[in-house]
Amino acid sequence: MDFLFDFGFIAILALFVLAVLASAIRILREYERAVIFTLGRFTGVKGPGLILVIPGLQQAVRVDMRVKVLDVPSQDVISRDNVSVRVNAVIYFRVVDAERATIQVENFMQATSELSQTTLRSVLGKHDLDEMLSERDTLNSDIQSLLDAQTDTWGIKVANVEIKHVDINESMIRAIARQAEAERERRAKVINAEGEEQAAQKLLEAAQIMAKDPGAMQLRYLSSLNIIAGEKNSTIIFPFPMELAGLVPGLKDAMHGMDRARQRPE
Repeated sequence: MDFLFDFGFIAILALFVLAVLASAIRILREYERAVIFTLGRFTGVKGPGLILVIPGLQQAVRVDMRVKVLDVPSQDVISRDNVSVRVNAVIYFRVVDAERATIQVENFMQATSELSQTTLRSVLGKHDLDEMLSERDTLNSDIQSLLDAQTDTWGIKVANVEIKHVDINESMIRAIARQAEAERERRAKVINAEGEEQAAQKLLEAAQIMAKDPGAMQLRYLSSLNIIAGEKNSTIIFPFPMELAGLVPGLKDAMHGMDRARQRPE
């Protein structure tokens, strides 16, 4: 009987030891770390691989070190030029210090989410609507640097921030379309005016060159007649030299004087 009692006691003790060892053995994946607390005090970070945690004396808090994706919900933002828009974004971050991510902040996921919302509104409120639509890379960089500086004490590294959508109301969309159309018309008028200026400059240079030799103007007349004749027109316009225009009024007066002289009685 004593032998059976001793054997049963040893078996129970062995099972107890095995249960304690089983509960003490932890296996961590490559991307996991365990923050160890002994009697409530921080004693180190272990992992990855096989670790031992003394049951009842030590507690292990697992921390995932992989990159996490945080979807920032749509935020109502008033831009610097007093335009109301709704903006949402996505943030990529990861834990670089498991100790601080566990001790310094209660829930780093929620803390990062709330901080990203306030930072998004704060940064975008300092810019105009045109900058929100055309300079997203600059805004992303500004938001990322601010978040990274504020979450550094939590052991968080903000790797990237991307603004996904900038939603504006229909009336503002129509106003932007009118503005873009007016800008295109302005550019067209400027290009047309520049073309007229260049054409006038070239015509002036051509006139100065032809004025040096009267025969050049006559050749130009003949060239114009050749072009008109090649188009099969029924009407041919002969250019009238501008130098003769001043002689016409005097010629007309002379002819009237001759007529009056003939009608005068002898």
